[in-house]
Amino acid sequence: MRQPNLLVFLPDQQRTDTMACYGGTKVHAPALNKLASESVIFERAYVTQPICTPSRASLFSGLWPHTTGYTRNSVPLEQRFPTFAELVENRDYHCAYMGKWHLGGDASAQRGFRDWVSTEDVSDYSRFLISHGIAPDRENNAFSRRFISTLSLELSKPKFLQDHACQFIKQHRRDLFVLFVAFVEPHTPYNGPFNEEHSAAEVDLDETALAPPTDEVPLRYRLIRERQHAHAILDRARLPQLYYAGITPEEYRGIKQRYLGLVTLVDRSIGAILGCLAQFGLLDETIIVHTSDHGDCLGAHQLFGKEVMFEEAARVPYLIRMPGQGRSVRINQPISHIDFLPTLLELLGQTKPPHCPGQSRVALLKGGSMPPQSIFMEWSPNRAKTVKRSSLATRRQAKRAMEESTRAVVTSDGWKLCLRDHDLNELYNLKVDPIEAHNLYYTGKYDAVIARGRDEIHRWQEMTEDRLKI
Repeated sequence: MRQPNLLVFLPDQQRTDTMACYGGTKVHAPALNKLASESVIFERAYVTQPICTPSRASLFSGLWPHTTGYTRNSVPLEQRFPTFAELVENRDYHCAYMGKWHLGGDASAQRGFRDWVSTEDVSDYSRFLISHGIAPDRENNAFSRRFISTLSLELSKPKFLQDHACQFIKQHRRDLFVLFVAFVEPHTPYNGPFNEEHSAAEVDLDETALAPPTDEVPLRYRLIRERQHAHAILDRARLPQLYYAGITPEEYRGIKQRYLGLVTLVDRSIGAILGCLAQFGLLDETIIVHTSDHGDCLGAHQLFGKEVMFEEAARVPYLIRMPGQGRSVRINQPISHIDFLPTLLELLGQTKPPHCPGQSRVALLKGGSMPPQSIFMEWSPNRAKTVKRSSLATRRQAKRAMEESTRAVVTSDGWKLCLRDHDLNELYNLKVDPIEAHNLYYTGKYDAVIARGRDEIHRWQEMTEDRLKI
């Protein structure tokens, strides 16, 4: 029997509730909704660290950020950590990567991938734009993301990746292939050709976007909010619209409306690529995966972007469609991205590399059962800035808060515990309080839950040689 192909869609910064299967029934994402209707849906999938490079390093190396040392953005992944394509033992697989890499050397083929289409900075995409008469707005023939966000659909990055992906599928339709398509969207800037795709009535704000701010959350989170508000005030005067953050509910709604338009933009390209698979009779010969490197608060908790442990940022969509699958299957137990690499390698017919701490979840994909387990997440200092004269803290206090590290556990029975070395701890009962509106850590009522979660975190730290004292 022929081995399956593998197609992975990896949009950047996509929230779970942008798809109907996760509650986003008003979002215009027909291709993703159709894919979900034929996929295993992991309802509680979490990243290892909610920011781009550390999360992607875990996806492609199968290792924790504290193991690789890749705990902040824009750091090249060292050669001593083999990546997915390098670990694929079957040399008959033609491995291709298209789009945002963010692990160093985006402009040229990396780490076992034979075909490579770059989209960041000076890239295949920037040369494509120049060939169509678009003048760069930055030095060295590069384009800023803000400028790119103003371009038409035909010149957008998703359409560019769609065309290259379809060309690759056509060229390699008789070969075994692995294809990653990594969209930048719906990452900031919140702007694109489908800004008006969703009506205001189709844009629901998070409950915590409308609630009064609370001091029950870590100081680092409040400092991030303060900085984002300061930038939004400046952007009101210098930009045609708010591309990065807002302050009022009306601004939140406008930003989320444009964000959902970016989801639709990605969805259209995904639909076209899946249509190309079907055209060549490969839909049922291909494993199809969809996930993201982290989510986006989008105004929830009065925050934008990632960098926090709230569900909106740390929990992600995760679909796997097996060849020939015709209906959806929901998996409710927590799943970690640390299991992504072992799972995909087993689907390609090989065992887990001994150096990877995660475990394959193929048994769940095939209708079997696995004991529910807690999942773990982490955070390390990440070059974040604060306003110069914070109203929330002294300079020393702010510096200490921004340098905090976090270790978190989400238990199989629905508790989330976040322990920190330099800031407030958090405890949420996700079954009762899924929007994380009430930090229960300091109430004095849940000492047994905290002790159990702390023990789990410490055991995980010991198993993974994490030396952070917490």
